[in-house]
Amino acid sequence: MTMSLPRQAAPPDEPPQQPAEDRLHRIRRRALTLLIIVLLIGVPAGYLVISADQSRDSGKDKEAKYAATGLTPTYPAKVQRRLYQVPIPHPADRVASYETNNWKTSRLYVQFRTTQAGLDTFLDAMGVGRSDLKKGAVTIGARDRQVSGWTFQGPGPWWGLSHHQKNPAPTQDVVVNLSNPVLPMVYVVSRTVP
Repeated sequence: MTMSLPRQAAPPDEPPQQPAEDRLHRIRRRALTLLIIVLLIGVPAGYLVISADQSRDSGKDKEAKYAATGLTPTYPAKVQRRLYQVPIPHPADRVASYETNNWKTSRLYVQFRTTQAGLDTFLDAMGVGRSDLKKGAVTIGARDRQVSGWTFQGPGPWWGLSHHQKNPAPTQDVVVNLSNPVLPMVYVVSRTVP
């Protein structure tokens, strides 16, 4: 008995060849590929360049802020006003501030001009009143006057108070110039122990 071997299958029919790619189709395909590459690489790269530029500008602003060696004509940040308990009333103009920090004491120096009602609002928010102001009392010490550049030698009358609080609440020294009673000028040094 002879053994029969399995038969080998015939080769499959070759698939029909597609026609050669025409020139217009090739140009479209390459343009689409180029567009995809630009979108996948160019857009993120552009974003990184813009982001780096903004970051550099932000660093310059912060550098200028922290390089200041005296009062600068800016409102203190909300967190500073809250931490040092220096509520600047509305309306207020001629606002300037400066903060110093060291291992022992942090200080916020603030000056502003406001109205009579604004002065009352400011004092009430600090927990004191106009009756606590003492005529002729310049309660801001020589060290703080030197740091801030305040002299308190102009026309007066000058009124002042010191608002002492238990730690960690800040202690505030306030001097008010009432030479223009309608628009008093307020000077505040608030210090806290970190």
